[in-house]
Amino acid sequence: MRRHEIIVDLPLEAGGVLKGAHLVFHTSEERHGRVIWICHALTANSNPEDWWPEMVGPGRTIDPERDYVVCVNMLGSSYGSESPARENPATGKLWLLDFPRVTIRDSVSAFIAVRKHLGIEKIDLLIGASNGGFNAVEWAVTEPERIGRALFLCTAPRISPFMGATIEAQRMALEADPTFREAKDLSGGAAGLKCARAQALISYRCFKGYGRTQAEEDPDTLFAGRVASYERYQGEKLLRRGFDAYCYYTQCNAMDSHNVGRGRGGVQQALGRIQARCTVVAVDTDQIFPPAESREWSRWIPGAEYIEISSDFGHDGFLLEIAKLSAIIMK
Repeated sequence: MRRHEIIVDLPLEAGGVLKGAHLVFHTSEERHGRVIWICHALTANSNPEDWWPEMVGPGRTIDPERDYVVCVNMLGSSYGSESPARENPATGKLWLLDFPRVTIRDSVSAFIAVRKHLGIEKIDLLIGASNGGFNAVEWAVTEPERIGRALFLCTAPRISPFMGATIEAQRMALEADPTFREAKDLSGGAAGLKCARAQALISYRCFKGYGRTQAEEDPDTLFAGRVASYERYQGEKLLRRGFDAYCYYTQCNAMDSHNVGRGRGGVQQALGRIQARCTVVAVDTDQIFPPAESREWSRWIPGAEYIEISSDFGHDGFLLEIAKLSAIIMK
């Protein structure tokens, strides 16, 4: 897929304008076929072939050579779009903690700016998982006439108290690292970020998944340490991928803003505005977006289909259960 970048002025929901905001996105090399727009999750980027390679790529279920695939890097991310990792044009220094608070609706406004830049009038298939699903649901409400079909994976129309609690625990980990508040450069808060990532992973997986992959190989081991090594590895891996604590903090704050019902008469009324043919997918072991909740709000979308899949890997099932999800996408 090909990388692009545009610069726009974005009015922010919390007030003010983010002037000269860089928006990074990827598209298929050529314009052809259906328009498939993917909204990425928290620490992913705008190239889905990087983070969803079993699903997106030549010969895969979503084939950039067959369809016109688009993915925009969210505001506040480490991977190119305007964020704490970019230079504040007013000061010539990195934004870091001075970056303005952005919301899910602000990222959707950025997506719409890219849509208009590309001259896309209709999105044939909109896909969003996790907080990428936050963006997708919000967009389906904001521009109902633009979306033909939508697939909402392991997500919700409003952040729950449980998810809010997990996010706050991760912010506390960042804030507990004294180098985070010093905000000298992007290396600040590295230890806190590793801890935050380890905490997040526990909510992404479940009892069964850890039991399958991280059980001790030696039944007589004195001190169980395999899973501890795994948790530390995941934090290190995120840092090596170039994610920084300030962007992570910004993304956590943005997730707190998610509520499609704000100013629209509540969630149920807002979802009633959706015109797309929608499929809501839940994973039976997802701790963050439990099936009972997904089944309930799917009823508020006119004509929506609800599908529940089984997985031993909790919320991360949307990344790992490729065969099951492919069958849904191909319907």
